[in-house]
Amino acid sequence: MLVIGAGVAGLVTATVLAARGAAVSMIHRPEPATRASHFAGGMLAPWCEAADATPALVVPGVEAIEWWARHVPETCREGSLVVAARRDQGELARFARRTSGHRMCSAAEVAALEPDLQERFAQALFFAGEAHLDPRAALRALAAGLTRRGIEIREGEVAEADHAGFDHIIDCRGHAAAPVLPELRGVRGEMLLLRCPGVTLRRPVRLLHPRIPLYIVPRAGGVFMVGATMIESADRRAVTVRSAVELLNAAYALHPGFAEAEILEAGSNIRPAFPDNMPALRRRGRVLHLNGMYRHGFLLSPHFAHRAAAIVFGEDSIKNGEAA
Repeated sequence: MLVIGAGVAGLVTATVLAARGAAVSMIHRPEPATRASHFAGGMLAPWCEAADATPALVVPGVEAIEWWARHVPETCREGSLVVAARRDQGELARFARRTSGHRMCSAAEVAALEPDLQERFAQALFFAGEAHLDPRAALRALAAGLTRRGIEIREGEVAEADHAGFDHIIDCRGHAAAPVLPELRGVRGEMLLLRCPGVTLRRPVRLLHPRIPLYIVPRAGGVFMVGATMIESADRRAVTVRSAVELLNAAYALHPGFAEAEILEAGSNIRPAFPDNMPALRRRGRVLHLNGMYRHGFLLSPHFAHRAAAIVFGEDSIKNGEAA
C-alpha cells in the first residue's frame, strides 16, 4: 500500500495500516513547512470544537485522545480552559450553550487551575476531559515508529508513476490534492510561537472574542503556540501584520506577561476543507483520498485512518465516490 503525504493524516493512516500488518510505503514532500500539520495547535478538544462544528465529532474525538496517548506518551491530559473578558461574558454563555463536557468555574477555581490567571477572569469553562500535544513532536514520533517497523518513507514530488506496483493508494496530501478534488477549498491559518518563561500555563486556554477568538497552547521550555485565524483563502503568503498584531494583542489581553515574550516563529499554511468543514474519504479511480481535515487533523485523523483501513481491507465500502 502507498500512502501519499506525511502530515498528520498520512502518518496516522500509515501507522494504523502497519499495525494491521499491511506492507506500507510512504512518499511526501521533503519540507515539513509545506504541511498544514506543522502549524497546528495540537489541541485534542472534541467538546470545544463542537461549538462551531457538528456534535458528531465528539465521540471520535474522545477516542482520538486515547489513540494519541498510546502512541505519544507526552500527550498532556490536563483539560482545557475557556475564558472571556468581562465585556465578553455573553460569548462565554454562548459557548457554554453550544458545548457539553464542561463545568463553570469561579474566579477562585480558575486561579487553582491556572495560578498565573489569578484575578484575571471572573469565571471560565473547564473541559476536564480534553488534552493537547506538541504536533511537531507527535509527527516525529509517528515517523520514528514507522521507521522502526522498516517502513520506507521516501521524499520527493508525487507523480502518477509512483502508483505503479501498489494495490492500494491512499492520498493524504491535504490542499495539494485540490486539482483532483474540486470540492476541496483552502482555509488559511496563521500562528505565532512565543517563548515566555514569565508565564506558566498547564493547559490550552481559549480567550473568546466576538471577532477573533484566540487560543494559546503551552509547549515545553516556556514556549506557547498562539493561533486562531481562519481566512477563506488559499493564499500562501507569510503572516500578515494585521493577524500578527491581533494575535499578539489577544495574548497580552490574556496575560500582560506576554509583552516580554520572544517571537520565535510566525507561520501560515492552508487547511484543506470540504464544504461542511468535516473530513471525508473519496474514491477517484484507484486512489482513496483522505482529506478535508480543516482544523480537526489531530482530532479526527485516527477515526478516518481506521475507516480507510477498513475500506482497503474490504470491511467497508465506497458508495458514489464517498465512504458509505
